[in-house]
Amino acid sequence: MAKTFQKRVSKKNRKVISLNQDLFKDYGDDLFDGAKLQEVALKSIVVKDQVRTKFNESSIRELAANIEANGLIQPLVVHREKNKFVLICGERRYRAMTSIEIEAAPCFVLEDKTSDELMAIQFSENSSREALHYIDKADGILNYQKATKSSERKICKALGISKTEVHRSLIIAKLPKKVKEAAKTYDIEKYVLIELNGIDDKTFRKKVERQILLGAVRKRLELRRMIRDGGIVSKKKMTTRSKKQASLPVGMSANAFLKVMKSQAKELDPAARKALKELLKQTENVVR
Repeated sequence: MAKTFQKRVSKKNRKVISLNQDLFKDYGDDLFDGAKLQEVALKSIVVKDQVRTKFNESSIRELAANIEANGLIQPLVVHREKNKFVLICGERRYRAMTSIEIEAAPCFVLEDKTSDELMAIQFSENSSREALHYIDKADGILNYQKATKSSERKICKALGISKTEVHRSLIIAKLPKKVKEAAKTYDIEKYVLIELNGIDDKTFRKKVERQILLGAVRKRLELRRMIRDGGIVSKKKMTTRSKKQASLPVGMSANAFLKVMKSQAKELDPAARKALKELLKQTENVVR
């Protein structure tokens, strides 16, 4: 069967793409009102702090090669401020184009937007991309909260994310900078940082932080094991078990000894009871 094509539409009757309706369906309708598509010189574009802070240089080189071969498929989003254009969305594309010395790029130009609106647009565009690190997302939400003085409920509505995600992101964003940097470096699960925040014992929390900074605790399971054992996770697994047996009172079996010690634990204070519990646990491993 021969292919059928739509009839040619005259330029006069062609549909004009609406930025907010056709290209950004998931964002608020009013955020992109008045945007215009035009060529903008890259030297006129100013790059300020972006939501995304982690870039893969090899992927940028691949993107540059693709743009060089096929052109820029998705325009940048900029905001006009006097004679300059501030980059709102598309820093990866911008970096790729500057690396191959392209002079101008198609951009959706926004005007007269508030800082709150620009932050919402920037966050939404970046968070919709799979490669955005959860640390960058968390920092973006915290920055939005600081700039707008919004409650978690208002942030949910403005950015289109769940209350749980907002709450967890704010917890992560308020952690020490070195902990967040380690999370990126060692690809640490976000739930490790969330559970770290819930540790009340300051001394033990510092121990956990040190292990995170070393990359020794990367998974939620590893952290829970560390909390359960109450100690430091070793990077080296034990390969042998001591064969030395504990000495027992004459005439008493190992199981009988353990039973007596457990019964005595009830009369001890909490700290001593915890120490005895740990000792019994180690003893059980030896006598098995």
